[in-house]
Amino acid sequence: MNRVYLDWNATTPLRQEARDAMIAAMDIVGNPSSVHSEGRAATAIVEKARGQIRTAFGAENADLVFTSSATEAAALAMVGREFLASDVEHDCVSAWADSSLIVDTNGIVAVENASKSAVQMANSETGVLQDLPSGVGVVDAVQAFGKVVSAFEWSGAQMAMLSAHKLGGPKGVGALVLRQGIELKAQIKGGGQEMGRRSGTENVIGIAGFGAAAEAGARDLANGAWEQVAQLRDKLEAMIADAAPDVVLVGQTVKRLPNTSCFAVPNWRGETQVMQMDLAGFAISAGSACSSGKVKASKVLKAMGYDDITAASAVRVSLGPTTTEQEVTDFAHAWIKAYRKFVAKAA
Repeated sequence: MNRVYLDWNATTPLRQEARDAMIAAMDIVGNPSSVHSEGRAATAIVEKARGQIRTAFGAENADLVFTSSATEAAALAMVGREFLASDVEHDCVSAWADSSLIVDTNGIVAVENASKSAVQMANSETGVLQDLPSGVGVVDAVQAFGKVVSAFEWSGAQMAMLSAHKLGGPKGVGALVLRQGIELKAQIKGGGQEMGRRSGTENVIGIAGFGAAAEAGARDLANGAWEQVAQLRDKLEAMIADAAPDVVLVGQTVKRLPNTSCFAVPNWRGETQVMQMDLAGFAISAGSACSSGKVKASKVLKAMGYDDITAASAVRVSLGPTTTEQEVTDFAHAWIKAYRKFVAKAA
């Protein structure tokens, strides 16, 4: 059976550009903290990647601190500060914030005090895009980076989190982007790497892959690759809606990521659909990758006003630039077949 991967929001396949950069970095023996030639060669790799990511994110005049993940970047940005957030935020943000911001039925967050708020660019489960208020304190840009046109400089954000493996880079590398002059309290102390903001020898190989993926991703975005993905996503939703009149398509009336489709058939549990599609050869999810292994209703959909049954029946299909029309069509047919067998027939 040929497997079809439709879970790009969980993690993306490693891009060839990132793979090549990582392999080249493996031959560099130096520690970036060393001052000899070998150390300087390693430092050059780290600084090249820092520049590539800044450029791709429109953050040329900002600082960038490498971390092990966006989760770590969120902690670095938020620990010791008071932020407001909503229940549609990723758990790594909600963990450090007062989740009191209101969300409407489309998943749009109402922000009153921008500088004291943490607001995502895009939701990982629904794909819903937020209109960021100028001067927002913290932005989770993980899902949006590389998929939609954005720039840290003109967003007005104070800090933003990024993750390599969401745009074709390796797992285990993230970054915190912040405006110059913002003070951070180091959460990992030791050798004083990253200008004292995050100690620990830099992951040179992973960072090299992150930089290469960011540069290549910006090129794909400029060349319209994600517009083609959006067309495939729309075709998928049209096929599903035509076959399943009781399906709920989440966020369809507002701006979304071009690759993300979240839909539910009440009383057909999401994890059941995931298992059925897995057996049919398709990888999808029942929510964010960090929570889809837990059998519970989506907190994101509940925050949007969906009842527990519908929220527990949702699945997410997320595509990428290498996803083909045939793969989308094959998935739709497999899902419709399961729907007719397990849902329509039972009704």
